[in-house]
Amino acid sequence: MSTMLPNAPTRTPVALLVFNRPDLTAQVFETIRAARPERLLVVADGPRNARESALCKATRDVIRVDWPCELETNYSEENLGCKQRVASGIDWIFERCEDAIILEDDCLPTPSFYPYCTALLDRYRDDERVMCVSGTNTHPGPAAGRDESYYFIRYGQTTGWASWRRAWRHFDVEMKDWPQVRREGRLRDVFSTREERWFWTLLFDEQYAGMIRSWDYQWHYARWMNRGLTAVPARNMIVNLGFRRDATHIATVLPGWDEAFRHHEMTTLVHPPYVLPNAEVDDRYFHEIVNPRGLPELALRQARRLVEQALGRDLSARARH
Repeated sequence: MSTMLPNAPTRTPVALLVFNRPDLTAQVFETIRAARPERLLVVADGPRNARESALCKATRDVIRVDWPCELETNYSEENLGCKQRVASGIDWIFERCEDAIILEDDCLPTPSFYPYCTALLDRYRDDERVMCVSGTNTHPGPAAGRDESYYFIRYGQTTGWASWRRAWRHFDVEMKDWPQVRREGRLRDVFSTREERWFWTLLFDEQYAGMIRSWDYQWHYARWMNRGLTAVPARNMIVNLGFRRDATHIATVLPGWDEAFRHHEMTTLVHPPYVLPNAEVDDRYFHEIVNPRGLPELALRQARRLVEQALGRDLSARARH
């Protein structure tokens, strides 16, 4: 059974995270203006230097609400960096909202992204199995050939997404329980393959040691530690505008990433019959997006030694088995 997605003002709060790119912010803000949310929350980081001050101000000046809307802002005057600004900003959002649609300044959604998120936030509001709704699907898997408008995976990108306060409460930007999780080998309960356990153990070691200045790996971690799933659309709904020189994180555009530069409308919504992860799509996601070049065991061992040196202590080898 399918339902039409409504063309009406968005009743779900929309949150926009911005920094120093007024041109990209203006493009994304136009889609928000067209969606006419009843509530808009804007989070901004502060400048790193005097030259950036003008760009940050110009970016904030883009936000001009001219429709009936409750506007709330959280602007930092100092630069907190991607990790702390995004994490603290989303904390602030969910202190105020039970659920929210979240966009960064380089995530350009289709108009149907907003009602799609609202519909799924309503449908799975009390379903603890579902922790995130993503609008991004740059590598559609075999499930995209079925009638369902979306499916569930363990992975899922946060370039245009939505969630609930009840899910975000599991988030900890510092991953304080990682040493215990690692020591107990709990990633064996999450990943069936040694390769994935190796990869994420190494990455979480680096994140915990402060070698990575990001927030989204911690969001993956929070979902996995609570067996949470992400709903992803069968066809991509977000264009990532951020592949350019002033991006915070310079990404390599790999074969197959052309889908990241186009998006699709969803006119009708067909729900899947089961809330189960699509294992085949998860496998493709890991090998084509997360770890496309492969990491042989020797390289992982060498990298592990570097992490051990940085931490100043031996790390448990339990995740190797």
